[in-house]
Amino acid sequence: MDTVKELLTGSRLALSRTITAIENEYEEASAIMRELYPHTGHAFVLGITGPPGAGKSTLTDKLAREYRKMGKTVGIIAIDPTSPFSGGAILGDRIRMNGLTLDKGVFIRSMGTRGSLGGLSHKTADAVKALDAFGKDIIFVETVGVGQSEVDIVKAADTTMVVLIPGMGDDIQAIKAGILEIGDVFAINKADHEGADKLQAELNMMLDLDGSMLEWRPPIQKVIANQGEGINELIALIDKHYTHIKETGLLVRRRHERIRTELLELLKSSIGSYITRNIVDSGRLDNYLSDIELRKNDPYTIVRELLNELLKK
Repeated sequence: MDTVKELLTGSRLALSRTITAIENEYEEASAIMRELYPHTGHAFVLGITGPPGAGKSTLTDKLAREYRKMGKTVGIIAIDPTSPFSGGAILGDRIRMNGLTLDKGVFIRSMGTRGSLGGLSHKTADAVKALDAFGKDIIFVETVGVGQSEVDIVKAADTTMVVLIPGMGDDIQAIKAGILEIGDVFAINKADHEGADKLQAELNMMLDLDGSMLEWRPPIQKVIANQGEGINELIALIDKHYTHIKETGLLVRRRHERIRTELLELLKSSIGSYITRNIVDSGRLDNYLSDIELRKNDPYTIVRELLNELLKK
């Protein structure tokens, strides 16, 4: 396939076309991913999450610049809310990272959540693979930041960084939302604002109370992203965690779990597509509903019959 050959030889246009095909579920997307898959598994994937307004995009921009100084190539997938009109991403993180767009060693793509409750597009995993096959050393996945459901970032990342800021009214809100459990590294952004020390103390207290953190205690780094302060120290902690998970075998286990999750999601998606095409769009669903309402049939029998039909095919 020409698109795959062009992508593997460094065509940014082919990479862009591939991610568009993935997002829009074009017919050729599956064929492209089958060809790309043997070329994946090399990139380090860093998930960046946290509440809205925490400065994730600014921090991502600064991290990318520092990694580029180290000679690393960078891919950035910024997950934004989806426009109800066009289906596209509406925040446009690329605008906030405008200075990186001229760097050929960086590829930035905004993707809409497309109704995914976890704040991650269900096509994010495939987009990560495309960037991986393209040869990016580090891939950032920056989420939209919606709270409890942000735990989905764990499914896509090798290392997850949680970004918090002081003075949000309830400094412990992210901990209540379940975000504490997913953080491998914590960054307190806008550390020059009042309450940064208090937030750091509260985080440390909660981490000390968590008895599950025997192998790795998530470090906390204060940064001022818009001034570039604390960025190098933060990268050192990220790299330290990556070294830790490689040496302890946790990286292999996480990637195994990621493959398992992706396989199950693909199965669910394929079954859902079959149901949409053959049952909903064909009008069969309306007939089933009519029979159920008239008590000529019941939903349990219909589901069993449809599963048998699907398994035979």
